[in-house]
Amino acid sequence: MSIELRHLRCFLAVAEEGGVTRAAARLHLTQPSVSRTLAALENHLGVRLADRSTHHFVLTAEGHAFRGLAATAVAAFDAALDTGRLRRRPLRVGHAWSALGTYTTPLLRRWQERYPDTPLELRRIDDRTAGLARGEVDAALLRGPVDTPGLVTELLLTEPRMAAVPADGPLAARDTLTLADLASQPVMVNTVSGTTTRALWPSAAGPVTTLTVGNTDDWLTAIAAARGVGVTGTSTAAVHPHPGIAYRLLTDAPPLPVHLAWREDGPHPGIPHLVALAHELTAARGE
Repeated sequence: MSIELRHLRCFLAVAEEGGVTRAAARLHLTQPSVSRTLAALENHLGVRLADRSTHHFVLTAEGHAFRGLAATAVAAFDAALDTGRLRRRPLRVGHAWSALGTYTTPLLRRWQERYPDTPLELRRIDDRTAGLARGEVDAALLRGPVDTPGLVTELLLTEPRMAAVPADGPLAARDTLTLADLASQPVMVNTVSGTTTRALWPSAAGPVTTLTVGNTDDWLTAIAAARGVGVTGTSTAAVHPHPGIAYRLLTDAPPLPVHLAWREDGPHPGIPHLVALAHELTAARGE
């Protein structure tokens, strides 16, 4: 049999949705149809892409490897058919929640002045690599460690970490906080694109409990509702002020690295200019 683009799109939907049922709803197909398409792809490749049952779904090692290749192929196909991109290829930069913090607006303005023929597009994508691994963007601004294979990274700056606490709670009355101050509270953790884990705390002094969310908006809402507290970088306080949240400097938390990342295979020609401009802006402000 021949493999068509629909096989790749189907596999990516199943991988992104974490199962056949949700993928079928997203694709407006029946579950049996999605299962048959996935099976046909596996038969053609001669490998198992996912271990799946009624209550279980996980990509195999081969499935993880194929996901990146399939995403790149689909993105390339879609870009090739976009006639607008043939005239002006934008530089698409993904981010999960705060872009480049307070440097974001100066970056956009200076880029427009210097490179008016190459639009710089910022895209917020709630994903560990902000859409980069899936081929949705050309580069990404990422916080925390970056260990996805096939990516090149450039450290741009580091941000002090902040505590995010309910604005009407007792912790908000203090000017600074420590990790120990937060440990007695439920800690909100964004498992999709966040940077907070129990590893921030000493093993014997970690938080009593953690509560998970899937994106920054839900993280902000939960803290404002006093369901728990959070840890983030200074850029969050600048980009996402919230009347129900007080941000306080954490005096004993390690700084949060901010990287620009891109795929090592066929990087966008504008990336060296973006790296240079980002360093220029951060250096000018004393980073």
